[in-house]
Amino acid sequence: MPQNASAEYAANDYQSLLKVPKITLYFWIAKLVSTALGEATSDYLVFHTNPYAAVLGCGLLFSVALVLQVLSDRYVAQYYWFAVIMVSIFGTQIADVTHVVLGVPYLLSTALFFVTLIGILILWKRSEGTLSIHSVHTRRREIFYWSTIVATFALGTAAGDMTASSLQLGYLQSGVLFTILFSVPVIAYLMFDLNEIAAFWIAYILTRPIGASFADWTDKPIQVGGLGLGTGPVSAFLGCAMLLLLALIVKTRIDDPNRELTN
Repeated sequence: MPQNASAEYAANDYQSLLKVPKITLYFWIAKLVSTALGEATSDYLVFHTNPYAAVLGCGLLFSVALVLQVLSDRYVAQYYWFAVIMVSIFGTQIADVTHVVLGVPYLLSTALFFVTLIGILILWKRSEGTLSIHSVHTRRREIFYWSTIVATFALGTAAGDMTASSLQLGYLQSGVLFTILFSVPVIAYLMFDLNEIAAFWIAYILTRPIGASFADWTDKPIQVGGLGLGTGPVSAFLGCAMLLLLALIVKTRIDDPNRELTN
């Protein structure tokens, strides 16, 4: 669902290059692939390596990715999507640690992450006056943006696990459910004039459980409702798909919001 980035950019109090990509079809494809990649990779690392080292290592990589992103003075596809990939992995681990290590039920963790997300959005709105991603051109707004992203990934992971496990819908059915829910804000935006910022964030939140549910469906054992392909192969396939997509994005700059200003 496109947003009018140029109009908002012109309305800024001062000229500054934007730090997040334009919302194109490529954005949504990359977001879905990265969410599925994060789920499969997180599960592979936790079950095939030392889980404590895996969480610590991914946390450090996420910190590095975030530093690179925040210190850049404009949107750089490599930095941005590296940060998104690491958020998808580390955010999954946060949700999993909350349930497995701390013993918090999925229903409760989903509610906690939801309240956390709403709290961040309220603070962002009160502080900056807008939740539009096309106004992310200052350090403070970018901190709000990435705090929101981390919360959406943790919430999406917990929600997907809740429907698949606690509500016993299964992975495939959960993926279908969240895909239907994803279509609601899209249709409401296109046909019923739903506020584009609200439509974007609702759709963005729902991409996480969609990607995670379908990733779990493909890699989990047949005995628990999956296809049994394994976390390693699924993670490797999605990693290759993400690299190819990122190569296309970098080469064409198709999602660069500053393309016309920096050519």
